Amino acid sequence: MLWDGGNNDYPFLRPDISIVVLDALRLGHETSYYPGEANLRAADVLVLNKISGANPEALELIRSNVAELNPGAVLVEADLAVVLESAVSIAGKRVVVVEDGPTLTHGGMAYGAGMVAARRAGAVILDPRDFAIGSIAAVYRAYRRIGAVLPALGYSASQQAELEETLRRSNAEVIVDASPARLDHILHLNVPVARVSYTFEQKSGPSLCGIVDDLLSPGRP
Repeated sequence: MLWDGGNNDYPFLRPDISIVVLDALRLGHETSYYPGEANLRAADVLVLNKISGANPEALELIRSNVAELNPGAVLVEADLAVVLESAVSIAGKRVVVVEDGPTLTHGGMAYGAGMVAARRAGAVILDPRDFAIGSIAAVYRAYRRIGAVLPALGYSASQQAELEETLRRSNAEVIVDASPARLDHILHLNVPVARVSYTFEQKSGPSLCGIVDDLLSPGRP
């Protein structure tokens, strides 16, 4: 059984191996959130992720927190390689970047993989705060640290309609979709959608797949 904890859940069953991800771009979250710190302390393997985007001081502080709170855990360092999955070029195009909603709200981030991909591709990034309506506009007022990205909030039919109208008002030429949902499947959009994804790249430490393979090897008690 693979248990995905998602937003700081704690396993309801005692795991044979606990692999916990530390976000290098969210310094301090590993000790200031519950049950995040409990997961850190109980982990068998800690994956320090997004290391290329973090400053060296932040990385050293997270490593020192790991050494203090769980010195027996295996530490693996990694990155997420951002990929723009689209046959449509966005270079020089006016785009709205849609990111995962919870990442921008209680997740504490100002932007995500969509903004990274749009900047690398040379897109002209529109600021959704200029044309947001309803509950979407309310989110910007409540979370003022959010940058020029649009949180993918569509938990109800009315909120999906507000998201769709906000996108329509932007007059964007392309929508850059880095949300977990497929916006082109749930909204009625009249412009192309460029999907953004990312792949895990381990940079240092014992092979994460090897650790799991050893656990599953025949004859292991």
